[in-house]
Amino acid sequence: MAFHHVAIAARDLEATHRFYSEAMGFELVNVDVIPFGEIGGWARHLFYDTGNGEMLAIWDLHDPDLPDFNPAISTGLGLPQFVNHIAFGSASLDELDVRKDRWLAHGQDVVRVNHGWCVSIYANDPSGTMVEFCCTTRVFEASDLARAQERLREAEPEIDRTPPPMDFFEAAKKETVLAD
Repeated sequence: MAFHHVAIAARDLEATHRFYSEAMGFELVNVDVIPFGEIGGWARHLFYDTGNGEMLAIWDLHDPDLPDFNPAISTGLGLPQFVNHIAFGSASLDELDVRKDRWLAHGQDVVRVNHGWCVSIYANDPSGTMVEFCCTTRVFEASDLARAQERLREAEPEIDRTPPPMDFFEAAKKETVLAD
């Protein structure tokens, strides 16, 4: 079953909108503005079509009683950045390369990881949430499904300590020119 949308909060709406519309290439399709909080607060709920009718929603919260918060969905909870992340599908490795190049052109550093059954690229949004584009590279067979069930049941599963192949791509840094 497809999901309708995933919603996350942002602190810097301008940077977040620029990231999801320009660097990610998602189209803003709707913005709801609603009352929020106890006294005079309000919120914007932005919906971006991710390209297949499924959406990513961003909350822009305005309430003087709202405590300061870190919107990063992993590090804001004290977890490593990779734990909670948002992964979008990529139809091919060529499309994954196009996405990587787009991120680099928009100033995002990119990590590419070959997980053996899929290849992923990763970058961070302005709120510190890791986003991913992932391309499945092989079909799961009955033996894969059986092994998944075995690993699920094992009290102490065998740990694969072989690091996956990774490539790191650094975006070109824009130089600041000072006027005389």
